Amino acid sequence: MKIKICGLKNSADIDYVNEAMPDYIGFVFAESKRRVSAEVAAEYKKKLNPKIIAVGVFVNAAYTFIEELYNKGVINIAQLHGTETEYYIEILKKTCDIPVIKAINAGNPYPANADYLLFDSGKGGTGKSFDWSLIPECSKNIFLAGGINLGNIKEAKKLNPYCIDLSSGAEDESGNKNREKIIEITQIIRREI
Repeated sequence: MKIKICGLKNSADIDYVNEAMPDYIGFVFAESKRRVSAEVAAEYKKKLNPKIIAVGVFVNAAYTFIEELYNKGVINIAQLHGTETEYYIEILKKTCDIPVIKAINAGNPYPANADYLLFDSGKGGTGKSFDWSLIPECSKNIFLAGGINLGNIKEAKKLNPYCIDLSSGAEDESGNKNREKIIEITQIIRREI
């Protein structure tokens, strides 16, 4: 099972993930309290352990913006949280051949040409959970997000998603990433059930 720590916004966050070694991290380029600029993300990517895959989080972004970040090596995967369609994903893949994670609400139809699906509460980054029983059976690898934290991570593991994706669940009360939580979360996911 893979682990993704999303919403890295401080230099210290990179130190924490380099120590914990999750499989993926996320840089948020959409409107959010965790948003980073392309320039800041590029600097952080230079510090990031090359074994960790960097995901760019976008909402209805211009193809050219995603393409530029991918071609410069700032991100390895695009995570789309807006109203992006199959046609949008097709064009994006033609322009830069980037793997795509498409975030959808459980129960909604999903684009067949996304490489991965991310099931969330529909309110990304808020720490709100949703009814996991609504997640449909599908052949794609699934990222499970939305309100996962140390209190429910073992339950999330039992669903056996491809990847567990945390943002607020890896933060302290002030909204900053917490080293101890990141390390503990990573260890829990890597442990056998």
